[in-house]
Amino acid sequence: MQQITQRSRVIVGLLSLAVLVGAALTSSPAQAQSTGVGPYFAPPAWNRTLPSAARFMILSNFASAAVLDRETGLVWEKSPTDALLWDTSRRACLDKAVGGRKGWRLPSIPELASLIDPNQSNPALPSGHPFVILPFNHEHWSATTNADITTRAWLVEFRNYGAVGENDKDRTAHVWCVRGPMNADAY
Repeated sequence: MQQITQRSRVIVGLLSLAVLVGAALTSSPAQAQSTGVGPYFAPPAWNRTLPSAARFMILSNFASAAVLDRETGLVWEKSPTDALLWDTSRRACLDKAVGGRKGWRLPSIPELASLIDPNQSNPALPSGHPFVILPFNHEHWSATTNADITTRAWLVEFRNYGAVGENDKDRTAHVWCVRGPMNADAY
């Protein structure tokens, strides 16, 4: 009797496995991607580090003018260029269409600083990064105002190993727009 019960359990287990394998083999790609992150990429996680070759992906659907950071999930302009006043910088990102897409904004200081590789200088970006940063184009505004001196805003200098500093809002710095969810606490 015990042998029949064991045999029944094995048969039920094998049938269950066959059903699971059959379901996996017949599922459509849309079902396989229902998590929204696609079949090949783990969801972004700020608690991991990826090598540049795996971290940054140039987005062809943005006319190759934008880069996905797979660590943070943020999409960055590939070639930041303008040097503007702080208020003008915020507006420039709002008005910008990179790769034919709107929805850009000035990044918070933690978002901008997330690009820093403290072992690199001039620019202080990870080796092998895909960004086009001109030699004169190193100080970039963040949207983060200095809470103690509201006429100043934080910026990142991509020379000098990625120094974080601040500047008067009525001075110019470069603009590096970002696209993605916003954490209001970081502003």
